[in-house]
Amino acid sequence: MPENSFFPITNWSEDDKPREKLMLKGKSILSDAELIAILIGSGSRNESAVDLSKRILGSVNNNLNALGKLSISQLTNFKGIGEAKAISIIAALELGRRRRSEDAVELTKITSSKTIFEIMQPIIGELPHEEFWVVYLNNSNKVISKSQLSKGGITGTLVDVRLVFKTALEMGATGLILCHNHPSGTLIPSNADKQITRKLKLAGDSLEIKVLDHLIVTEASYFSFVDEGIF
Repeated sequence: MPENSFFPITNWSEDDKPREKLMLKGKSILSDAELIAILIGSGSRNESAVDLSKRILGSVNNNLNALGKLSISQLTNFKGIGEAKAISIIAALELGRRRRSEDAVELTKITSSKTIFEIMQPIIGELPHEEFWVVYLNNSNKVISKSQLSKGGITGTLVDVRLVFKTALEMGATGLILCHNHPSGTLIPSNADKQITRKLKLAGDSLEIKVLDHLIVTEASYFSFVDEGIF
């Protein structure tokens, strides 16, 4: 039977829609067969992609390591698996193997304002223009992302409060630290610096995402709002 004969996912029962399940409930909820079903996209006229995936896994005693050793020709022996689907399975399992072989990235834990300075100074400390950045943290105060928010100045009109917290929510951040540089080398916060800090802190309080500090960074030093008692 041609490989393009299949039940579309839209016609599957609600319990048999792995893509939708992943979007609604997260990747960890899916079985190995459901993840493989997403890779192959479709089964055949008489077999859903999930059932086909279960049959393929069953042939290797449900062992993903063994599945990763199957060749294209071995995979295409299964009715409903053409060359393109076989290649997708092999490529995905090879990526998983390479991921396991790499060292896990150790997230930097923020223990003081100096830690933030050491992270941000190489990024913004020596720039000839001003940039505003946000450092996003998880609930262990480890850095999960750094993002430039504006470039060229710091005023209320250039800092998008909604974007700051939209990003935080998407990343699952529970805290954030504001950072911007002063190319002039001065470590005195301006009124605009103080205003945007208050604005973001207030917004964070309502979303239970804490604004933990605001650092002004120069080439050689920094100013911490928390350390200086401004917060």
